[in-house]
Amino acid sequence: MNDKKQGVVWDLTSFFPNFNGPEMIAFKKKLEEDIKKLQARAEGLGPLTEDNMTEWESIIVDSEDFYVRSGHLGSYIGCLSAADATNEEYKKEDGVYRVLLSEAEKLEVDVLHAFKGLDNELLKKFISSEALKDTEHYHRRILEKAEHTMSRQEEVLASELNVNGLHAWGRLYDSISGKLEFDMTMPDGETVRKPISEWRSLMSGPDFDIGKAAFLGGNEAWRGIENVCAAALNAISGVRLSLYKNRGIDHFLDMALFQSNIQKETLDAMYKAIHDNIEIPREIFRAKSDYMGRKGIWWFEREAPLPLEEMKNFSWEDGSGMVGKSFATVYPALSEYYGSFLNDRWIESEKRGGKRPGAFCTGSHLTGEQRVYMTFNGALGDVTTLAHEVGHAWHGHLLKKLRPIARRYPMTLAETASIFAEHILAEGIYKDDSIDDSGKLLMLDADVCNAAVLLLDITVRFEFEKAFHEERMKGEVSVSRLKELMIEKQREIWGDAMAEGSEDEMFWASKLHFYITQVTFYNFPYTFGFLLARTLYNLFQKEGESFLARYEEFLMLTGSDTVENVAKRSIGVDLTDPGFWAAGIKSVEEPLKLYKELLLKRKSE
Repeated sequence: MNDKKQGVVWDLTSFFPNFNGPEMIAFKKKLEEDIKKLQARAEGLGPLTEDNMTEWESIIVDSEDFYVRSGHLGSYIGCLSAADATNEEYKKEDGVYRVLLSEAEKLEVDVLHAFKGLDNELLKKFISSEALKDTEHYHRRILEKAEHTMSRQEEVLASELNVNGLHAWGRLYDSISGKLEFDMTMPDGETVRKPISEWRSLMSGPDFDIGKAAFLGGNEAWRGIENVCAAALNAISGVRLSLYKNRGIDHFLDMALFQSNIQKETLDAMYKAIHDNIEIPREIFRAKSDYMGRKGIWWFEREAPLPLEEMKNFSWEDGSGMVGKSFATVYPALSEYYGSFLNDRWIESEKRGGKRPGAFCTGSHLTGEQRVYMTFNGALGDVTTLAHEVGHAWHGHLLKKLRPIARRYPMTLAETASIFAEHILAEGIYKDDSIDDSGKLLMLDADVCNAAVLLLDITVRFEFEKAFHEERMKGEVSVSRLKELMIEKQREIWGDAMAEGSEDEMFWASKLHFYITQVTFYNFPYTFGFLLARTLYNLFQKEGESFLARYEEFLMLTGSDTVENVAKRSIGVDLTDPGFWAAGIKSVEEPLKLYKELLLKRKSE
């Protein structure tokens, strides 16, 4: 373990003792052999019938095992690549792994064609066997996806081209962003060079001048690669739009809805509630900027804390300790898991150059272990990120009890678990008598401003992505137009909560989420999860500790039904009702009221 003030370097040896050591090489060889055997078995089997039902059952069970093992390998490579973005061997290995996934996609093609047009009664009979127990939801999604498939030959070609096309653009973006450095001119006039992994934290600090210097310097670096970013963004969306057209998918949002496992009515209901109540999150940033004697905040300040004199950076020991103490106060089972998580070094948090920006949680169905990746720079936002990612890990830990097929949950529900953990952190700090009023005000500031970010920032991303895709359908979108679109959406959604001229025209380039190739429209699930998590947490506060059993039931259902049904079955709510989402937004008004009172009191002192 490294210096606790700098964070932790994770232990990945339970994946493989050494990168490309004999164990890993043998593991990869077995995967390559197994996928070829599965392909050969599935290729000539044809559509699912009563006569070949036993053979298809065996293929489904064996492919489930293959995906568990291939996911184990992919998680390991992803961890290595993120923690050392400059390592050429890791990049090469990621490319080899993408080829393996392409081969798995070819198997999926045969499975989809086997299920295409399948009679409902035959499907029921097929999944009634003991070997396919608890797979109904999974197979009904296969049936739904099968209706939008090209011919077998076209789908196989698409999977091969994605390796060197769609996913290659994503890898290119990861590579250039991981290596990026920027120069910032400090308030004292000194110019320093920083890795891009520190950019967000510098902008999210309490010092406006340092944040602005980082913002300007970082964006200058992004402008240096803006043409590459634009080419990647256009290529990724262009490939998707071409595939949608040939697969008979009517609208670019249809795939996002399928991946999120929600109905269009649900997404429309959520955004209707947001636009109808947009003044609530705007008022949060208006109150904050008024306290600072300004009109509106800058875009880069949206995650920055109040500039209080007593504000300080947290050491890793203090920050991780705050998370553990909060979990212990509010959710003991999660606290116990978190303790073992730290002891086993399942987290990569060390501050150093060469790391990819961002944070994530990944895991292995093979070992049942989770891993969290982040860079801990000492800001309160880093403490919140830690709680957020451990919330994901807890979700994965609970699902270990289920078969792998039933653990595949959509992002909309994944983000619910992580944001629920953020609420636990906040409540733990509010209840901690050892933390003074200033510390609690800072947590309240982080709490309400995070709500504003999820309702405003993420909505900007969603509206930008929609507008971009609409224009991309007519041809490539230029760098200048991408900048215009981003500024338009920031101004449209934020209104006067944003200072005039403080928009971030390069956000389309600097936001990793726009370049993730496995999932389209990666952003809106964060808002979805936030509002659903608020409802869950409000119920927790009303019902007390007894609610945690219902919460865990909710998490256990996330891979076994539609999002609407999960919510209905576990907490009895209708997600297609705008009123549900409006209630979540309006629940921010109470902490906002307290926030404004505390700011006014502090300003008058």
